[in-house]
Amino acid sequence: MRLGKVLSGGLLLAALSVTGCMNVPSEMTVAEYCANPSKANENVCRLKVEIDGQSTALADTNMRLSDAFKLTAGAQATADSAKADAAAAMARAEEAYNKDDAMVCETRTIQKTNVGSCREGYTLTSCNQTRYTFRAGGPSILREINDEQCRFNDRVLEMQVRCCGTASSVPQPEDALMEGEEAAPVETTVPEDVPEEVPAPVSP
Repeated sequence: MRLGKVLSGGLLLAALSVTGCMNVPSEMTVAEYCANPSKANENVCRLKVEIDGQSTALADTNMRLSDAFKLTAGAQATADSAKADAAAAMARAEEAYNKDDAMVCETRTIQKTNVGSCREGYTLTSCNQTRYTFRAGGPSILREINDEQCRFNDRVLEMQVRCCGTASSVPQPEDALMEGEEAAPVETTVPEDVPEEVPAPVSP
């Protein structure tokens, strides 16, 4: 019969632990070795190979034990190579994952203020007034919004500020409720009064 050297995947790891340093007669077959009940659970007796397309336990063959050890050594070399390839693939996958910097966002709920802003590193993406009373004049007008802050015309009861950034460059996102402080009024320069010019008298 033609003996293939394809190992059964279920026992591949078991085959890796078999060594060729055992003190056994060189002409002993695997079947003879494994006939000993005390050896039946050893890996070489549980190993399977493909013979003429059929999966067969080495313990049921007349393969010399020395040949079985050589077969196992080849399997170990193949497994070591596959393990190295798997480790390299995992390293590449982790590198690709780290480069794919995810976008993270948080919502800051700020009360009793007219200015909303984000924590350091985050970019402001939206700003909405979420609470108001008609007695206080109804919704306020959003006067300003940029990457750093938003500003309403008047102090509002509550606003929600949405802030986003890349996971590697910002703190862990957390939705927070806080009471803000009203921003200082914008100073404007009032021109000084210009004295009224009195026309010079005209001679008759």
